[in-house]
Amino acid sequence: MTRSPAEVVGSLIAGITAGRWTELAALYATDTVVEHPLLKTRLTGRQALEEHFARASGRKLEAFDVVLHETTDPEVVIAEYGYRFPGCTTANVQVVRVRDGLITHSRDYHDHLLMAVARSAPVEATPPGPVPGGPLPEVPDGSPQSVLLRLLTLPLESRADLYAEDAYVTHPFHPGAPALRGRDELREHFAGGPSAVPAPRNVVFHQGIDPEMIVTEFTYTGDALVAHNIFVSRVSGGRITESRDYADHVAFAAAAGRLPELVAAARSALGQAPT
Repeated sequence: MTRSPAEVVGSLIAGITAGRWTELAALYATDTVVEHPLLKTRLTGRQALEEHFARASGRKLEAFDVVLHETTDPEVVIAEYGYRFPGCTTANVQVVRVRDGLITHSRDYHDHLLMAVARSAPVEATPPGPVPGGPLPEVPDGSPQSVLLRLLTLPLESRADLYAEDAYVTHPFHPGAPALRGRDELREHFAGGPSAVPAPRNVVFHQGIDPEMIVTEFTYTGDALVAHNIFVSRVSGGRITESRDYADHVAFAAAAGRLPELVAAARSALGQAPT
């Protein structure tokens, strides 16, 4: 019997935790495509995955707090989980399409910043390139998707009004960023944003089986900026009540000339001495 998409993705994450690196490529279709949007890289084909996992052989990663969000597309599962490895814990999100029991496409968002700093590896922003994309998606008025589309397009000073009074928002890919509790803290957060709001492109919504859960993938573009992001949000009564905003903070910091400050924050979050 063909395994469900959730079972396949669960096997992938369990296999990583168990260190079965040489077995993982068998979970993918022969013509699979795996993207790492924050690195702006792509692996095509099972052979490329075999080589990728072989390079990771021996690495110790323990997945924890694994949540698999099933969506109204029966082939698509969103996986949220943490990685625990020596000296570091990181957040992860994967958007995985499974067909006939094999992974045919995956977009894997990892905290490459914290992983690099934990390994004392250099942190460099990938140079921005052209970003193809059409118009913003059309969504029904009053739908959860319409709320999130307005979040991406309204002026910053108007965005806090889209949240519930007791909303709870985190930024898992930003080292040391505090959780934002309530509309007032969100209003203060947006007030400290840039004067020029980046333009969103390639907006894709994934509707959860849970009608309040929406996952939004999108790219912010601007001068010297290409930032890929994914938000896992809960919308109720026309307001965002909860959101985990996995943003490309390395790209944002590099575009603003503040990458050294971001790396310093990551070092501090890991308890490393400043350089």
